[in-house]
Amino acid sequence: MNIKPIKTDADYRKALGEIESLMMAAPDSPKAEKLDVLVTLVEAYERKHYPLDLPDPVAAIKFEMERKGLTAKDLEPMIGKSNRVYEILNYKRGLTLTMIWKLHKGLGIPAEALIKPPIQ
Repeated sequence: MNIKPIKTDADYRKALGEIESLMMAAPDSPKAEKLDVLVTLVEAYERKHYPLDLPDPVAAIKFEMERKGLTAKDLEPMIGKSNRVYEILNYKRGLTLTMIWKLHKGLGIPAEALIKPPIQ
């Protein structure tokens, strides 16, 4: 197995091509091991060179609501009465620490995304 660190975009593209060719490797085979190592290297390169920004907290809440088929009423245990829910969803009020923890626990939204200042 001849694997080198990914240092340039050319190395990155080459590694992606190799990963594609190894996708159907049999489990526990030398090709599968090579695939595992290459994927790890690519993930590290992407984390460093293409970091993902956290979503806006309100956008994250709305995304989870849509994904889970929730209504504003479903958020009341995490945020408070319906008027408070609508204030949050319409950027009229910020999230409190208690709301952040309840939303994190109840909806599975990363706390880091919920503490980010909202983009209006």
